[in-house]
Amino acid sequence: MRTLALCAATILTAAPAAAETLRWARAGDGLTLDPHAQNEGGTHTLNHQIYEPLVLRDTDGELVPALATEWEVSEDDPTVWRFTLREGVTFHDGAAFTAEDVVFSFERALSDNSAMKELLGSITEIRAVDEHMVEFVTDGPNPILPSNFTNLLVMDSGWAEENDAVEVQDFAGGETTHAAMNANGTGAYVVESREPDTRTVLTQFDGYWGQGEFPLDVTRIDFTPIQNPATRIAALLSGEVDFIQDVPVQDLSRVEGAGGLVVRTAPQNRSIFFGMEQGKDDLETDSIEGENPFADVRVRRAMNMAVDRQAIQRIVMRGQSDPAGMIAPPFVNGWSEALDALPEGSLEEAQALMEEAGYGDGFRVQMDCPNDRYVNDEAICQAVVGMMGRIGITVALNAVPKAQFFPLVTGDDTEFYLVGWGVPTFDSEYVFNFLVHSRTGDRGSWNATGYGNAEVDGMIESLSSEIDEGARDATIEAIWERMAEDVVYLPLHNQVLNWGMRESVEAEVDPEDQPKFKRFSLQ
Repeated sequence: MRTLALCAATILTAAPAAAETLRWARAGDGLTLDPHAQNEGGTHTLNHQIYEPLVLRDTDGELVPALATEWEVSEDDPTVWRFTLREGVTFHDGAAFTAEDVVFSFERALSDNSAMKELLGSITEIRAVDEHMVEFVTDGPNPILPSNFTNLLVMDSGWAEENDAVEVQDFAGGETTHAAMNANGTGAYVVESREPDTRTVLTQFDGYWGQGEFPLDVTRIDFTPIQNPATRIAALLSGEVDFIQDVPVQDLSRVEGAGGLVVRTAPQNRSIFFGMEQGKDDLETDSIEGENPFADVRVRRAMNMAVDRQAIQRIVMRGQSDPAGMIAPPFVNGWSEALDALPEGSLEEAQALMEEAGYGDGFRVQMDCPNDRYVNDEAICQAVVGMMGRIGITVALNAVPKAQFFPLVTGDDTEFYLVGWGVPTFDSEYVFNFLVHSRTGDRGSWNATGYGNAEVDGMIESLSSEIDEGARDATIEAIWERMAEDVVYLPLHNQVLNWGMRESVEAEVDPEDQPKFKRFSLQ
């Protein structure tokens, strides 16, 4: 609470901002400035203001140029993608952006500590053709490779070498590096100051290549994480901040009814779901000695039936969610109405499954949950605690900030947990690579369920080189069907975005929940 109070005091005593300053708040901070150390939405959002990828998606989901102006498959070799780089681009320190920086950045993103390597698993070679052309060689034709690059941010190789930042920060191991606290990108904004979890100030880069192409009305960004929803909304209502990404659903009508404020809404590319450790012989946090109740698919099916998604939508989310039966929103390739159907079954049937599995008397277990990452995350977990109780599962809730929570998932230190997942590639392969494939070092980094199936792994691996669209889609459908049969996860819902801002701020809601402030207009 002391941290929250300090954050509130910082905001409420701030001097009035100049017209070109945007005062931004959201529930949680970016975890690091190292662009390859964490594959996490809030971290990407902050780093996208500073660094840039080769390609981006616009708000309609279409790939558009960023540091690359053109990309194509080689006419001579279908395993080679060629990217033409933008000329005249410089890093914040004045160094020229060249193909060498792209090669360095992607090789860095493929290294062991990188959280981005699953996106690049099909790449066998990265080569600079000349200063402004790069080729990516894959282990088979990869028709969707550029889609994997939207969050692969490019660093200055010289700056990294000079500052001992060639290696990716070991975030899970608690390492702090120069790149974790400092940055030198090609983006529209430069880091002026950085106080993790307290305040980050960015100022516009005078040498930015996009001048004349983007509005660039925002010349200074004052970012303050405010975990407490009441404090965050009070800051917006009082005029102490101009823009918040996460208007609490219970406060939407207050913001919409306030003079000078607007709420802009869009479906989000993010699904919320629960995972269970089903691979261990014995759970550490349960009350059953020598057994793992989650290893029995009947228990997982009972839990899936017990989650009342419509009640969560109605009561916890105030209508601001779309109940889901799969971990992908409708605009992701591989989604279908049939696959997204909610699980059928009554509480009586769920209780019968528990009896059949030998757990008619129930059991106790711990649930880990973030309290500052997703919309109403802790309240969702509290609701599901009650729902599990109806089938005899007593849950002890451990709700913690995301900086403490995410290492539990990536480090295999949780046995029942809530997490959210976006799909920046707009293709199911992204979900499978990170969440379903066995943990091998190259894939499965967010699969904390212990689920592993050699047949499914092979199907997933085939997707990166299958050029027959019909065959590829059939494989994707088969994987989703197997996930549902095995109850690998408990899908809950897709989030709805609600950005709150002053009327003077013109911005189109990004389904990735990644505002690009260079695109904002200030009236």
